[in-house]
Amino acid sequence: MHPTGNLVADTICRTAELGLTITGAADAGTLTIIDAAPVAVADSCPDCAMPGAKRDHVRRRLVDLPVVGFPTRLHVRVPRFTCTNPTCSRKIFQTSLPCADDGATLTRRVTRWILQRLAIDRMSVAATAKALGVGWELVNKVAVTATRNLVYADPSHLAGVRILGVDEHVWKHTRRPGEPSSMVTVLVGLTPLVDGAGPARLIDMRPGRSAEVLRTWLRERDPQFRAGVQVVTMDGFAGYATAVDHDLPAARKVMDPFHVVHLAAEKLTGCRQRLQRETTGRRGRKDDPLYKHRRALLTRTDFLTGRQRQRLDLLWGTDDDYVALQVTWEFYQDLIGAYGHPDRSRGKKLMTRVIHTLRKGLPEGLEELAQLGRTLWRRRADILAYFDLGASNGPVEAINGRLEHLRGIALGFRNLDHYILRSLVHSGQLQDRINAL
Repeated sequence: MHPTGNLVADTICRTAELGLTITGAADAGTLTIIDAAPVAVADSCPDCAMPGAKRDHVRRRLVDLPVVGFPTRLHVRVPRFTCTNPTCSRKIFQTSLPCADDGATLTRRVTRWILQRLAIDRMSVAATAKALGVGWELVNKVAVTATRNLVYADPSHLAGVRILGVDEHVWKHTRRPGEPSSMVTVLVGLTPLVDGAGPARLIDMRPGRSAEVLRTWLRERDPQFRAGVQVVTMDGFAGYATAVDHDLPAARKVMDPFHVVHLAAEKLTGCRQRLQRETTGRRGRKDDPLYKHRRALLTRTDFLTGRQRQRLDLLWGTDDDYVALQVTWEFYQDLIGAYGHPDRSRGKKLMTRVIHTLRKGLPEGLEELAQLGRTLWRRRADILAYFDLGASNGPVEAINGRLEHLRGIALGFRNLDHYILRSLVHSGQLQDRINAL
């Protein structure tokens, strides 16, 4: 070991914030070893608070932040004392360090650094562990424990949630026999986004997709939280609507526009497939008119190319067998037009007209449209609420997309608890709390 200038070395390695001063350093190949000593030493017995008599020193080894790209190990010379109180049960004690918990192998700022790499830099646990020169299991354990404390031990985590987004999410795409469902219920706070104060944030995730899953989560929250939720956005799944009706009776439900349009698109596709079978007796092939135009049928009219418009006009004008498809397509476009209208009040009127028109008796041959009409009528209050409130599940779907990216970073997950906590780090907007650690 070679002595170094303490002021320069302490400034470069920022050991002053650890309560340590550097006494030496060595190059150990893939590691940088730094010798240090505590700036201040507490000699009081942790049990009786009596001052102790210095006995000897021990070397405590800690993992610290990398230095110029190399993993770092702190070798801290820690004094040990003998308790001078003859009635005290503790005979020998070691002074505690302000930079690390007793028995810990990492400094506290390494915990913050790990979470910053995962939350801000979107690094994988494996890459973070490699930078520190430690194992994957240790880094993952530290990240999971710290995130659990940041989220579930912080009473302010759910503060101010007036607009709640609920959606399902598939956390893994492989399922062995006997394993539980791969579906989870995602809960997102939309209040900052609607208020213009910040992005939406993931606030929790629960295994399963059912009314009982959401009801259980809501019942676990305090009455103040439930009373503060004014709007809940969701997809067309009836289970979530049932849970909100039971446990948040004063909250307004909003059925997301994306899912309403997607439902109409499914009925349009179903009508096309039915007519394909009725007219040809088989599934569609590449040269069949209905199959060739399947994408154009689902495209908004504003985005149709001139060639696509000509093909659709030709399709409607050449065969009376396709009248049912044309009618279904027109209602599909009317739904999109209502949502896309720049004036929400006018859009609400257009949507109301569509819902009431489909509610009335439809002629035979429009089975898919009749099914759509029944669904829209049953959820009409939730659908029309969008035009009054402007809240939707779009940001929730965006978070679902980021979680797909997280699974790509991690090359998949096998442990759901780890996935939930990593998702909260990745999309929970915890950066300010992480930086404050």
